[in-house]
Parts: sequence; structure tokens; C-alpha cells
Amino acid sequence: MQKSIHFIEDNTGLSLGEIQYFLSYQHDNRTALDLTRDYILNSTSEVIQKKGLEFLYMNGYYEELQLLIKKNLESMHTSNKTWGAIYQIMVDCCLKKDSPQNLLERLQYIHSNEAEIKCLVEFTRIYIYFSLRDYEEVGSFLVEQPYLFEAIEDDFILSYFKLRLHQSLFIYYWIRNELIIARKYAYRALTKTNNEKIIASLHNNLGLSYIFDHFTQGKFHLTKALKIAKKNKLHNLIHIIEQQNIPFLCAHFKKTYGISSVEKSEQAHIEIAKGNYSKAVELLRNLSMDNPFTLYYMGVATEDKHMLYKSYNYFIEKESNYFFSRLPLRALKDVGVG
Repeated sequence: MQKSIHFIEDNTGLSLGEIQYFLSYQHDNRTALDLTRDYILNSTSEVIQKKGLEFLYMNGYYEELQLLIKKNLESMHTSNKTWGAIYQIMVDCCLKKDSPQNLLERLQYIHSNEAEIKCLVEFTRIYIYFSLRDYEEVGSFLVEQPYLFEAIEDDFILSYFKLRLHQSLFIYYWIRNELIIARKYAYRALTKTNNEKIIASLHNNLGLSYIFDHFTQGKFHLTKALKIAKKNKLHNLIHIIEQQNIPFLCAHFKKTYGISSVEKSEQAHIEIAKGNYSKAVELLRNLSMDNPFTLYYMGVATEDKHMLYKSYNYFIEKESNYFFSRLPLRALKDVGVG
């Protein structure tokens, strides 16, 4: 490790991409990432300081990212200030620290001729519109985004931007129920990152994308996501996979042996799969019906067509989710509608 550090110190003209490549050749993935992080945080180069923001963001170093944002915002260089400002908006969007409307307004104050900044502004806009479930706007920006890449000369930055694009395209096409295209982008994204949080998230969503196709394939991806999440102590994701997504998948395919959940809605789903409809209704009765999944479960448990229509309309009108809207639609056919 000392040899690597001395090599970098003696070659300060190296680009961030070259530094990351050298360290990944010398060390295992986690050590290489940590050493690259440390180099970025200690660098006095204005270029490394601003482009290091993308490395920290895309590799899950969120505490360090906030420190580097502050350093860029306090820089004497206008370019660094602009990079810091756009990443602060991005973080605030991710953590829901500001309303989507305010975030969009803050974006209007970002002005730069730098190709990277133009891309980052559009990515942030995409993330904000995802949070608003305005997929028409998301789609229009996703179409334009690859053309902005043409002006980017830095392969290091470009590789991360392509990963961002493939992640966004996966979610977009999955929600639009265009699964062949969606999975193509998910698998591409998996080949472009060593960030295990991103990899776990991709496998988690891929697992859910198979609920209308193959139980085995869906369970494979969810199990892989859970293994990675446990290895990296991603507690929120562990809970989602263990208590929501695996029980959901298993109940959907009526494979409930040994399956349980602390979530009341998924407990009800499991009871529905077992044919215990009255127990399911009892569990659901105290839950809010302002949720398309709860409406769907109650509709199935009671064979209530009105509830199923409400669930379907909720998915379509409030969430524009054409994938999960298939759940109540199929249930309506089962009770003799459509």
C-alpha cells in the first residue's frame, strides 16, 4: 500500500481515471476504492477536487462527498463552485432535503459551458422528475442525454455518466412495462460498476421485474441482492428485501412455506396466498388504503371489484406505473371482469 501511495505522490500529473486504474491493478476492489477516496480528499488539484465529486457520489462515500462539496463551494474557482452547487442539489434530491419544486428552481441558477455540468444538470432534473413520478418528462430528458455525452472527453467521467444513464433507463422502462429493454439496461449497468450498493439495488429491482415471469429468476436476484446487502451492512435494503420483497414474491407465486414478514400488508399477502382470506382482511383493516398494494390485497381478499379498480387507477393515475398495475388488472380478470 505504501508503494502505491508513493507512486501517486510522485506522479501528481496523473488524471483521476489513471489513478483509479493504477490502484485497482495493485489492490482488491475495496482497498482501491478507499485509496482513491483518500487521494481525492487530500488532493489540492482543482480538477481532482471537482471530478472527485462524481467518484464519491457513485461509489457511496456520502459523508466524504458532503465534505468535498463544501470544499468546492469554498473554492476560489468558479468552475469548482458550480460543481459543488450541482452536487449539493443532487444530494438534497436524494435525501429529500428540499421540495422538488425548489430543487428545480435551484437548478435554474446553474450556468456553465462545461459539458460535464450540462450533463449533471440534466441527470439531476431526471432524478427530480422521477421523484415526482412525471415519467413523460423523464423520458424526454433520457432521449436527449446521450447526445450531451458527445462533448465529454474525460473517459473517467463518461464511464460514470453511462452508468447513471443505464440505471435511469432501467427504472424508466421497467415502470413503463417494457421489460426486455429494461433488463438490458440493468445488465449493462451491472457490468459498469464495482459499487456494491448499486449492484445490490439493481439485483433487488431485477428480482421484482420477474413477478409476472419466473419465480426462480426473481428469487435468484433477490437472494443475490440480500447477500450483497448483508456483506455491506446496508440495513435499510436488508429490511426491504427480507420483510417486503421476498415475502411479496413468494406470496405472489404461492410459495409461502417458511415465509414470514413483520410488515402487516405482506402478512396479509401471505395469508391470501394460503387461502386465509378472513385473516388477511383482519390484518388489512387497520392499514391505510391510500396505497395501491394495500388496495390490491384487500380487493383480492374480498373479491371487491371496486377496490381492484381503485388499485389499478392508483397505479396508473398517481404513479404512472404500468408494470405493477398488472397486479389488479389480472385479479379483475380472475373475478370475471375484463
